Amino acid sequence: MHKFSKSAVATLVSGLLLGASAHADVSITQGKTAIPDGEATHAQDITVKNEHVAFALAVESAPPWGVPRGTLVDLAAVKNGKIDLDRVAFADFIPNSWSAWPNERKSIEVVEDSDEKAVIKVSRNFDKVDITTWYTLEAGSDSIGLKTVMTNQGEDDLELESGHTIWPDTGYQFAVPGLEGNEEAMADNALADRMVAYDRDWAFALHAPYFDRIKYNGRDMYLGHTLKAGETRTFDSKLQVVPNGDMAPIVKAEAERHGEATGTISGQLRADNGNVPADAIVMIEKDGHPYAWTLAKDGQYSMALPEGKYQVYGTATGHANSQPQSITVSADSEQTLDFTSLKSPATLALNVEEATSGVAKDARVTIIEGQAPPVEFLGKRTFFTDLLPAGHAELKLAPGEYKLGINAGAGFTAESQTLDVTLESGKTNQQVVKVPQVTFPNRNHWYGADLHHHGNVLEGVTPPEIVVRAQLATDLDLTFISDHDSTINHKVFADLSAKRGVPFIPSIEISPSWGHMNPFPIDNGAALTVDPGTDDVHTLIDAAHEMGAEVVPMNHPYNDYGYFTNIAKDAVPGGKTDRFDLMELNARVDNEPTLEKAHKLWDQGEAMYLTAGTDTHDAWNQLTGRIRMMAHVDGELTPLAFAKALKAGHGYATQGPILYPQNIMFGETAKAGDKWDINVVAADGLKEVRLIGQGGEVLNSITINPEESTQRLELSLSIPADAEGWINLEVEDKDGSTAWTNPVWIQS
Repeated sequence: MHKFSKSAVATLVSGLLLGASAHADVSITQGKTAIPDGEATHAQDITVKNEHVAFALAVESAPPWGVPRGTLVDLAAVKNGKIDLDRVAFADFIPNSWSAWPNERKSIEVVEDSDEKAVIKVSRNFDKVDITTWYTLEAGSDSIGLKTVMTNQGEDDLELESGHTIWPDTGYQFAVPGLEGNEEAMADNALADRMVAYDRDWAFALHAPYFDRIKYNGRDMYLGHTLKAGETRTFDSKLQVVPNGDMAPIVKAEAERHGEATGTISGQLRADNGNVPADAIVMIEKDGHPYAWTLAKDGQYSMALPEGKYQVYGTATGHANSQPQSITVSADSEQTLDFTSLKSPATLALNVEEATSGVAKDARVTIIEGQAPPVEFLGKRTFFTDLLPAGHAELKLAPGEYKLGINAGAGFTAESQTLDVTLESGKTNQQVVKVPQVTFPNRNHWYGADLHHHGNVLEGVTPPEIVVRAQLATDLDLTFISDHDSTINHKVFADLSAKRGVPFIPSIEISPSWGHMNPFPIDNGAALTVDPGTDDVHTLIDAAHEMGAEVVPMNHPYNDYGYFTNIAKDAVPGGKTDRFDLMELNARVDNEPTLEKAHKLWDQGEAMYLTAGTDTHDAWNQLTGRIRMMAHVDGELTPLAFAKALKAGHGYATQGPILYPQNIMFGETAKAGDKWDINVVAADGLKEVRLIGQGGEVLNSITINPEESTQRLELSLSIPADAEGWINLEVEDKDGSTAWTNPVWIQS
């Protein structure tokens, strides 16, 4: 057994390698990883490989999101002796829902280095908890064994959610069967104990039999538990690598882990014209839930399934699903199921226009009813009109009847529309959708942006052009990108935005584990020169300004990796700072603590204004722009002018309602007793307007009769004679979507 510290890792690992065979079934190498597109680039990093799997540990390279060093940052299939591309941002043991922060120490130990097996031991701390993980890869295996032991060395019992996780940086996720569609859920209805990251040419499965809940759409499979002082707990899982998008090996491995008997289904799959369709698969459902699939290579398939009852059908890209067949699988049974009459694709040619002017409208098109692909490499259930020409989309869909949702600023500047359409194989259906626009903010110098949005860096999966099309589709006026610790996409975003004459706001999400921030606008392509995993808050804010930032917002301040959450835990390196400019309302978290904090800061006279963003990582499955920041900009609309308007408080966050202050601008001053004239518009109908004052007290409210379909109100509000400090507005529509304004300061 060879134990080494971070300072000695290079020498000792090199020594271990000198005696290894050049043709070893399992190998350990040191230095920049040979995994293409890998992030383990330091001279002391470690790569482990056999004939099926390659993975790299970041001994000294910086993992994403401030995750401590020592984690797995690269994972790839080995295909015919050649290492495929890295497909993950990281895979790690998470002790408490988000990260192993705070962390001060680690050690790396090569426990075994032979032709038959490699075992790497990584020891780290999570505050007062010792965490040791063994990574084991055996010759001939397609799976990495993960074993983690955590020991509470502190004096207090800890309530934790712990477990292994895998975050792909490309492809798609197939959730734990029975839990699909949940951002987080308990495992009571789970039909399996694995999640799968995949694309058509690879699949990685995390097998986690200990789990009792999921978070982050199943990427994290956790056990909720109490780790008492002095107590130790062990977690065992496997990380399986498949060299194509076939789940058959994953289901087989799961059955073997459980000791379950299996039976086999096999057969052929073809279209009604006799051809083998592209990406043909056989889909398996269990108890009405997607369970697994297998590829029909050259039109033939075979798959082992555990004993039980299933529904099985064939499908392929753009083809109609076959009729499902109900089957019962028993031990060692063999069944032949053929699917040979898949109906071939149809085409929908769609144009979206503003109803009165006939001007082309960007739009998001979603399948509400009708066949949606069960596996995402077969196609999407959400589409966007083209960048050029605007307002046009040509969609290849399975034949059948559909109800489509058309979102062209829906809920903000227009109402949502629907389109009922029947598509026939081999034919093109031409459709025009006219969208009446309810309000035109730009005519009053109001402009909107989604100020927290990701592209395809790390766990973001949306290519830049789709991000731009998604942002235009929801009637935003500026494009914006804030990838984690990266500006690699800036140039392409700028070029895409320029094609439509839309201003582009370059940003970056600086992502330490104790508090994220989105400085903007930064210089296009400016590089982050500091380490979010080790540097303190003051250093990071300095770096943001060195990149050209006008404002530095704090993102989701009260989630696990929010600044205020970790200030309360005394877990922010560098401690408190008053140098943040804006505080985010985020579409993916509970914003009530942030609003309460804003009120308290305003009570103290502190001009901490709002920003807003969706934190979208997947624009097909998350709604870009569903919360946005509106800013009033006189003169030319530029990224800098937009940022300066928000820094001055001339804006509001909204999930729908659009506001037009007439005589007193948000962020400016007024006197008690003044009249405040403001017009409000809600595409989905108004419900209530609330005038808020110091301490978050409701000073006045106007409730609209629910029987009325009021979209507009012209208000003249009296600022109470005894008002002190500040006032602001909350406007709620009938869907419960709310707008929150920055304060108007009351002169004493």
